[in-house]
Amino acid sequence: MSQRRVFLKQLGLMTSAFTANNLFQQAYAADIERAQQAISGFSPEQAAADEDFWSVISQAYTVNPSIINLNNGGVSPSPKVVQDAVERFNKLSNEAPSYYMWRILDQGREPLRMKLANLAGADPEEIAVNRNATEALNTVIFGLDLKSGDEVIGTKQDYPNMIQAWRQREMREGIKYTQISFNFPIEDDAAIVDAFAKAITPKTKVLHITHVINWVGQILPVRKICDMARSKGITTIVDGAHSFGLLDFKIPELGCDYFGTSLHKFLSAPIGSGMLWIKKDKIVNIWPLVCNDKPRSTDIRKFETLGTRSFPIEQGIGEAINFHEAIGSKRKEARIRYLKDYWATKVKEVPGVKIHTSFKPEYACSICGVSIDGMTPGELDSALFSKYKIHTVGIVWENISCVRITPHVYTRTIDLDRLVKAITEIATTKKTKA
Repeated sequence: MSQRRVFLKQLGLMTSAFTANNLFQQAYAADIERAQQAISGFSPEQAAADEDFWSVISQAYTVNPSIINLNNGGVSPSPKVVQDAVERFNKLSNEAPSYYMWRILDQGREPLRMKLANLAGADPEEIAVNRNATEALNTVIFGLDLKSGDEVIGTKQDYPNMIQAWRQREMREGIKYTQISFNFPIEDDAAIVDAFAKAITPKTKVLHITHVINWVGQILPVRKICDMARSKGITTIVDGAHSFGLLDFKIPELGCDYFGTSLHKFLSAPIGSGMLWIKKDKIVNIWPLVCNDKPRSTDIRKFETLGTRSFPIEQGIGEAINFHEAIGSKRKEARIRYLKDYWATKVKEVPGVKIHTSFKPEYACSICGVSIDGMTPGELDSALFSKYKIHTVGIVWENISCVRITPHVYTRTIDLDRLVKAITEIATTKKTKA
């Protein structure tokens, strides 16, 4: 190890994401620190409205100025420092892949595990690094020992890849997969918890819970659902794809047994990065999704035997965490919620416009659904892009039909003013023609 440190220093690699002299410190720390001084003493909510501070954050991104990207719920761009880290270590890897990847960069996963654990408020021995929420959650879904007749309860508003994973187990093994349905927005914790509770039968073994519904941004009362499930001896799996890096929370606070997330959404890590958290005493219960020589071990690393993988991406995750921590979780959540409310409040009274997401902070943050009477989601999505160059996504799923709007920390209020203008003009034109 001492020889490796000497070698890393010779290469200049001591400026990796996990050292004090990381790329973020070199490129952005001073600028953000100066910007923070101007809002010293501000509450997160007060800081959320300070455009001077957030302009500094926005400048750290390299987004296309000719497109207003408001589909960050799908995948978010990374700040330049994250892109630089991936590029730098990718170039190094290609100088001698098997040497630099396996003997040098592979050592970066342990400090990354520690940084992710610190962000998640968890034990590093509960954190596995992988490629996305689908992989993380499928590891648990396919890794749990269930037998024919055992029941799993989810919702019709869960993410499709998770629904299909449970259906596949149902088809192959005869488990029972039950889905309840909600009409969002809902601003009543008890109504949501009771819906899960009423669906439980003597054969129920697992509740699958989505923390933030990806279609319309509804936040579920995860802790209350998990507490109810635990009182009945039921396992809980939480899909945190749209909550981690957005909402200010620690995973153990949720009270769940398993948690999976993507890091390339609100954490702004490199595309194709994710994380799995398993409560320490539950690790032994899960079979790895990919083979491992000790599949029943208690070592979280058994879920990382993916074969050849991108070590530069892991360095990029580290820089994304550095960037996130410089902003601050509470401040970041407050800003993104402010941006959602900024545009949605302005259009909610426009005739023909409907908002499909709550304005109460405990029930929504960034993602918000909008529709215009007489237009399909596809038509509205197309109109926003073709005339105004605003990129969104049309949603038609179960009982949900709307366009999803998702700002991020780099989004400017002047961009949202353009969105408000666009929705108002489109709705007015539609009403006039009608």
